[in-house]
Amino acid sequence: MVVVGYFLLAAAKILDLILLFFTVIIIARAVLSWVSPDPYNPIVRFIHNVTEPVLYRIRSYLPLAYGGIDFSPIIVLLAIYFIKNFAVYKLGIFAMTLLR
Repeated sequence: MVVVGYFLLAAAKILDLILLFFTVIIIARAVLSWVSPDPYNPIVRFIHNVTEPVLYRIRSYLPLAYGGIDFSPIIVLLAIYFIKNFAVYKLGIFAMTLLR
């Protein structure tokens, strides 16, 4: 059971890092929406290509663009916060109980 506990603990940490990386990308996307970046810049294209599938789904279910403000990044950040504080935390706690 110790091996399973360490595996789950590592999976929780990796999931936490992935969610942190995606949080940074979502924030970068929001900041880029305030300026007019070059759409052919590889970094801008990467940020757009990574975030657009998630943001598009949120926009299609909840059209929350009031007055030209897009609230979909806020909803995605709240969902990431929930996942980090619920799923990742509980997975880490479960892994720690297996290590005892």
